[in-house]
Amino acid sequence: MATGQTLRELEAKNEEQYDKILKETHLTDHPSAFDNALKQFDRAAKLLKLAPNQVAVIKEPRRVTEVKLPVRMDDGSIEVFTGYRVQHNVALGPAKGGVRFHPDVDVEEVKALAFWMTYKCAVVGIPMGGGKGGVVVDPRKLSQGELERLARRYFAEMIDLFGPDKDIPAPDVNTNPQIMAWFMDTYSMHHQEFLPAVVTGKPIELGGSAGRAAATAQGMVYCVHRTVEHLGMDLSKLTVAVQGFGNAGSYAAKLLHQDGCTIQAISDIDGAFFSEQGIDPEMAIAHVKENGTLKDFEKVAKVEKMRDPMKLLELPVDLLIPAALENQVTEANAPRVQAKIIAECANGPLTPEADDILEKKKTFIIPDILCNAGGVTVSYLEWVQNRMGYYWSEERIQEDLKRIMDNAFQNVLETSLHNKVPMRTAAFIFSIQRVCHASELRGLYA
Repeated sequence: MATGQTLRELEAKNEEQYDKILKETHLTDHPSAFDNALKQFDRAAKLLKLAPNQVAVIKEPRRVTEVKLPVRMDDGSIEVFTGYRVQHNVALGPAKGGVRFHPDVDVEEVKALAFWMTYKCAVVGIPMGGGKGGVVVDPRKLSQGELERLARRYFAEMIDLFGPDKDIPAPDVNTNPQIMAWFMDTYSMHHQEFLPAVVTGKPIELGGSAGRAAATAQGMVYCVHRTVEHLGMDLSKLTVAVQGFGNAGSYAAKLLHQDGCTIQAISDIDGAFFSEQGIDPEMAIAHVKENGTLKDFEKVAKVEKMRDPMKLLELPVDLLIPAALENQVTEANAPRVQAKIIAECANGPLTPEADDILEKKKTFIIPDILCNAGGVTVSYLEWVQNRMGYYWSEERIQEDLKRIMDNAFQNVLETSLHNKVPMRTAAFIFSIQRVCHASELRGLYA
């Protein structure tokens, strides 16, 4: 401690410096997903009274990579795509995070997703850091051959970044086990070895894990169970709306339906559908499997197609599950959100301004870095199995997943109650402490 300075004076100086950083960083009228992620971080970091040098080490990404991906199309032409990979923090272990294929991918989104992965891994206590990748593409417009060539090109262009002890990708929006198989094969061919641990979310035949497909939704359901127990509600009487009927959203609807919940609304890119009596998720899943999306679902089921799909977020349900993309509930529509519980199956579906509004309404929010961490948890278990060459039953996977998610939920809930802060801030307080402590223990390599 500097001569003549009290601890209180040092804390005041740190807080003044920190406020200056907040005012100067990411000022914009239209905050990106990364700006919103940093606001979430700042709220927790300020409560922890972190010094500016501590913030500097764990806040911004350590590496941001952009590549151009020339791909020969089926007609012989060459199209150039843009790809990204961001490694946010690796203090706790190798970078971990999915790769999404979507026309709206940009570097700010990928930075935000990598950031959330760092704290998602920390909140559930797995020894990995945050990474994320993306390619600017609408995969629905590509043939299977074009999709494979794009996937392999992406992995080959950044092959020096990836590795079982360096950076381990996984599926995300519009990517799947088949694409992970192409990633793994590309890496293995370059190294002339069979190296399944370089990616997770693979087909079972290539070292994938039992329980991985439903893991994100299953982890969320375990959090919902604990929330309902905490709030004194009856799980079997919950009404539910699910925005996004991809892998996570469809499994969430299916699992909660099995718990006795009434799924009143579902949506995807082709529309939102409502039934007060309830929607059969199995019928909806079968429709998507046959048609690719929920388009025309109202023609085969007793449901009403909603004129404005975004109105799904405002339905008077007990449980709202945003399972689509970022920034879906904002300052504009948050006042009309009526759900008692919001379980964030997507990454960053609520903006900080929406958080503030919903907090005043006493909405119980299960934050994304906790709520959807089941996917990365089972990805970690898949990675462990790959490293051992020994594979567990689905029952063993579910036991581990439930234990990890229950412990994480309890840690965050206790932090929330102790500090009198919302669950999101509590999740960041808990996870930031882990990342900060690991960074301090490792020190700086000079």
